[in-house]
Amino acid sequence: MQFALNEDQVAVRDMALAFAAEKIAPHALRWDEEKHFPVDVMREAATLGMGGIYIREDVGGSAMTRFDAALIFEALATGCPTTSAFISIHNMASWMIDAFGSDTQRHQWLPKLCTMELIASYCLTEPGAGSDAAALRTRAVRDGDHYVLNGQKQFISGAGGTDILVAMVRTGGDGPGGISTLVIDGKTPGVSFGANERKMGWNAQPTRAVMFENARVPVANRLSEEGVGFKIAMAGLDGGRLNITACSLGGAQTALDKARAYMKERKAFGKRLDEFQALQFKLADMAIELEAARTFLWRAAAALDRKDPDATMLCAMAKRFGTDVGFEVANHALQLHGGYGYLSEYGIEKIVRDLRVHQILEGTNEIMRLIVARKLIEGAR
Repeated sequence: MQFALNEDQVAVRDMALAFAAEKIAPHALRWDEEKHFPVDVMREAATLGMGGIYIREDVGGSAMTRFDAALIFEALATGCPTTSAFISIHNMASWMIDAFGSDTQRHQWLPKLCTMELIASYCLTEPGAGSDAAALRTRAVRDGDHYVLNGQKQFISGAGGTDILVAMVRTGGDGPGGISTLVIDGKTPGVSFGANERKMGWNAQPTRAVMFENARVPVANRLSEEGVGFKIAMAGLDGGRLNITACSLGGAQTALDKARAYMKERKAFGKRLDEFQALQFKLADMAIELEAARTFLWRAAAALDRKDPDATMLCAMAKRFGTDVGFEVANHALQLHGGYGYLSEYGIEKIVRDLRVHQILEGTNEIMRLIVARKLIEGAR
C-alpha cells in the first residue's frame, strides 16, 4: 500500500489532468446541453493511451495498472464526469476481451478498440434484470456455427453510437451458470436500438435499449466457454466499480474547487463567504471526506492489482463510500453557491446531476452493502 504517488504516476495523472482541462472542460456544458457524444475527443484521449489503459501491449494497450486507471479517470472527470465514465466503460468492455478472449479474438478486436477506432458498450442489464443480473433472459440458441439471439438489454451506455457490444446472454439453464459472453458487431442484422433516453444527467453519452431479434452471432465470438459469462461480467465490474468511483471523486473535486473560488469572491453581511467559520467547517468536511474516499479507492485499486482475496469486497466498499461521498460533496458545493449553484452556467448543477447515477450503476450501493455483508458472514463461519 502506498500513500504517495511515484514520478510515473504523477506524470500519468498530470497528463490526464492537462487533457481534461484543455480538451474536455471547455466543452462539457455544451455537450450536456446538446446531448453530444464527443467521440472525436475520446479518440484524441486514446492517442495518449487512454483507450486501452490496462490492456496488454501486444494488441496496442498501455499495460498500466488499475491504480493508474483510477488516477486517470479521476483526472478526466475533473473536466466532465460523463465523458470520463464512458471512457471507463469502453475500457472495461475491452478488458473483458483481453482477459477472457483467445489470441485470435484479442487480435481481431483490441487493436482498434485501443485506438477507439472501434468503441465498445457493456451489455448486462435488462428490463427485468438489474441488480439481479443472474436473472437475465436474453436467449442465445445454438444453430450450427452461430447463436440466434432474442431479447433486450436496457440502460446501455453508448448504445447506437458504439461499434462493439460485449453482451451477457443465456445459453443454458436458469441462474448464473447458464450465462455466456458474446462479442457482437453493432451492425449485425437483427440488432436494433431504442430511442436515446431522456435522463437527469450523463447527457454527453447516449443511453439506449438494445434489441435482439433473431440476430445471428458467430460462435467464434464467444469469450471463453459456455456458462462462464456471469463470472466474466462480475470480474469486469470489480474494475468498473473502481473506475466509476474515480469519476465521482474527479467531479466532486471540481465542485469543491469551484465552491472555494466562489466563496473568495462572494460577500454577505460585509464579509467574504470564506470568512464565516461555519462555512469554513463545511469546506473542511468536504475536503476530509473526499480525501478519505480517495485513500480508500487507492487501497482497493492496489488490492485488485495484487489479486488480493478481498479485492471484490474492497472494490464494493470503495464504490459505496466513494460514490456517496462524491455526490454529497457536489451537492454541498451547490448549496454553498446559493441560487447561483442552481444555474447551469456555473457548472455545479451538471456535476450534481452526473454524479447521482454513480450511486446506482455498476451495482447499486445497496448491492455493494450486500456484497460486503455476505463476505463478512462467510468469513465468520
